[in-house]
Amino acid sequence: MPARRRRYSDGLMTAVLILAAALALLTGLNLLIRFGLRAPRVLETASLAQHGLAGREVRLPTVRGRHLFGWLLPGDASKPAPGVIVLHGWGANLEMMLPLARPMRAAGLTVLLIDARNHGGSDGDTFSSMPRFAEDLDAAVALLKAQPEALPEKIALVGHSVGAAAALLSASRRDDLAGVISLAAFAHPDTMMRRWLAGKGIPYVPLGWYVLRYVQRVIGHRFDAIAPVNSIARVHCPVLLVHGSEDTTVPVGDAQAIYARRPGDWVNLLVLPGEHDASDELEQHSGQLIAFLREVFAATAKGTPP
Repeated sequence: MPARRRRYSDGLMTAVLILAAALALLTGLNLLIRFGLRAPRVLETASLAQHGLAGREVRLPTVRGRHLFGWLLPGDASKPAPGVIVLHGWGANLEMMLPLARPMRAAGLTVLLIDARNHGGSDGDTFSSMPRFAEDLDAAVALLKAQPEALPEKIALVGHSVGAAAALLSASRRDDLAGVISLAAFAHPDTMMRRWLAGKGIPYVPLGWYVLRYVQRVIGHRFDAIAPVNSIARVHCPVLLVHGSEDTTVPVGDAQAIYARRPGDWVNLLVLPGEHDASDELEQHSGQLIAFLREVFAATAKGTPP
């Protein structure tokens, strides 16, 4: 083989090997990102009966042929009652939301607690994301409307953290909800992800930049399109934004940023003492949340616009 052709062949082989190595490295990086961002699954530790609660377990269909696990707590045994769907945050489960659900149930509201996919007792899926949390909320709305314990025209959403962002996203795409309570929602996925990267010591350039773009490609949504700071403008039912003043996971400034983009005076902000997972504080202030729910359910009964 002539020297010139041999050099060309060797150069081509080197280029192929470099490309193969780069692709292998990129594939490994993508797998590492998925592994690092996966939601930890925490199973429930006790049954409804062990918690001393009257109700029943439900399994409800969601998208992609999966099913969700839930607890349905009737508000009134003798007649249908306004319904509240409660969704946990990332890596949590429905049992962790009981401090909030108990007083709502005691107030006569029918409460449906659900586990998002890959959480608690629900089916697994390829990945978890805030839009998928919203899909699971939509599935829960469909189920609760069909239950004899609930009034289909009086359904509200309550979500925590990622579940709160999902509740706002779900509400921005429908017109059949009485209200939404958002507990500790982040303002924008980009900002939230940058905080996570900084906490892991991952520099934004070049790794962080790639992580954010890879995540958007995997979940199938641009961050701007699903950000609570943007979806709030498309919500036309009453919303109560609740946030802990000492929240270091999602600073209270995120709630203030969402509130600043509110579409009207039917969006309110309530800042309470406490951290991100402030279940005790929320239980202590549950009266304010229940008062909001009663008000929006009453307005729904009168046909009052927000």
